[in-house]
Amino acid sequence: MILRTFLKETRELLRDGRVRLAFFIVILLLGVAVWISARQYENVNEQYEAAKTAERTIWDNQGEKNPHSAAHYGTYAFKPKFPLSLVDQGVDKYAGTSIFLEAHKRNEAQFSAAADQTGLARFGDLTPDFILLFIIPLLIILLGYNSFTKEREMGTLTLLKSQGISTWKWILGKWTALFIPILAITAILFLVAGLLLSSLKDFGIFNWNALFVMFAVYVGYYVVFINIVLLISANTKKSGVSLVVSLCVWIIACLAAPKAASNVAEAKHPYPTRQEFAANVLKDKKEGLDGHNPWSKEAKQLQETVLAEYGVDSLHQLPFNFDGYRMQKGEEHEAEVYFKHYNYLKEQFVQQSAVYRGLAAISPYLPARFLSMAIAQTDYATHWEFADAAEEYRIATQKFLNDNFAENSEYGNWGYRADADFWKNLPAFEYDPPELGSILLRNISNLGILGLWLLGSFSLLLFTTKTI
Repeated sequence: MILRTFLKETRELLRDGRVRLAFFIVILLLGVAVWISARQYENVNEQYEAAKTAERTIWDNQGEKNPHSAAHYGTYAFKPKFPLSLVDQGVDKYAGTSIFLEAHKRNEAQFSAAADQTGLARFGDLTPDFILLFIIPLLIILLGYNSFTKEREMGTLTLLKSQGISTWKWILGKWTALFIPILAITAILFLVAGLLLSSLKDFGIFNWNALFVMFAVYVGYYVVFINIVLLISANTKKSGVSLVVSLCVWIIACLAAPKAASNVAEAKHPYPTRQEFAANVLKDKKEGLDGHNPWSKEAKQLQETVLAEYGVDSLHQLPFNFDGYRMQKGEEHEAEVYFKHYNYLKEQFVQQSAVYRGLAAISPYLPARFLSMAIAQTDYATHWEFADAAEEYRIATQKFLNDNFAENSEYGNWGYRADADFWKNLPAFEYDPPELGSILLRNISNLGILGLWLLGSFSLLLFTTKTI
């Protein structure tokens, strides 16, 4: 019964010109989206490698210079483009690609792709994740909205009942006929993406396991939609009504729910404005040591403490340049200030993410979206980790420079210059993203919610249609 129903439904789908046209359009869009994303991925990584090499060359060839001058001259930390961003670009377009690392200040990532786009970008981008998250659920609705209603409208439901069919086998046959083509389209997309990424040897370490897990997430997302569409079709009498209700569900799940969740999260746990954030940082900076101000109360206290610690009466008697030491202590104070305020932003982000997870019960889109971005390493959590790694590197760089100034010059000697080869001793900035296992572990709630959507939709489909 399952096989016969599957074959019957498949033949009907193949005979329908609208379905063939829809399949062709979706496959064409997917092909174009993958091609565009592959070219973009390759171009961005070429730019990343060129910028990284050029910036390091500039740093290494500064010549003889005072280390603190080099600290203010600064350098850049560049965010790499990860392989699975080809499938899901996540927030990369908006989060910025590089961070300027300089003395006394923690900067945010800048030069985002969105800032360079024209007004046409408001119409949206053709990317694989857009097709996967929005268009394929629409294709599921097109294929399945009349799966059961057509039996009533054509009068074949009475004939089927008279033959004593097994309801669950009949339902499973229809479910399979709807699932197989969606699975085939999704598998083709991910297979092509995998082959493209595995052929680009110079740009990131591609992980087939991560691609397979992402594929499984999207398949689970589509299964939920298949169950919902068939459930609606089984409980409505007319195909037109089923289509309208299914489209309403798509609008709520894919468009309204994410926006509502974003608004609720922002209202409950708002970020401070840029002006408020800058004012709070400046206020806390002034309450501590300023490495450039030797006459402040904090600088005098530090001076007395260091003199007492080394048992000397004058800063000239110290075995190091107190100016460099004081500047390093000032850097450490400012780093603590930035840590405090950026940690508050991260806490707000964590709270907002908790709100999102709490609202995921109203839409399977939310857990699928968060899992997709996390696996692709294009979510805000990964961006935060990159920013934190860049800040740790900035702090280490300032210590590297200030220590050289303090250890190789005398107090008051601001004319000291480090050797031309000194700059090469600073290790290059490297950011290693989290492993797949840790990504899944920190997204265990999203996995659980998507699993509940699967279980709940299957249960509703089977229990509410057993007496159809």
